[in-house]
Amino acid sequence: MPRNDSLDVGELTDTSYYILLSLMEPKHGYLIMKSIEELTNHSVVIGPASMYTTIKKLLAAGLIELFDKSEKKKVYVTTKKGVELVRKEIERKRIMIQHGEAILENKGE
Repeated sequence: MPRNDSLDVGELTDTSYYILLSLMEPKHGYLIMKSIEELTNHSVVIGPASMYTTIKKLLAAGLIELFDKSEKKKVYVTTKKGVELVRKEIERKRIMIQHGEAILENKGE
């Protein structure tokens, strides 16, 4: 049975999530990677291959768009659809955390 891509079911991988967050302001590839590292205090590091593969998927899904293109750099930005998916993902993860906390609290250890 083939696995669905997380974007197909309206969920974000950690990489997609952080790229969309980073692109709330227009950025090019290197700046995307560096801003994610800064945001996460270097706990999340996304390499170029993973980032550009994810960018292609986000572009195809309409979650980001090309903002500007110069000779050497492509600058991307999150679309309204991308912002909405980030909001939904935050709420989904908030509920997941509540479930986990409730179970651990009931465990009583």
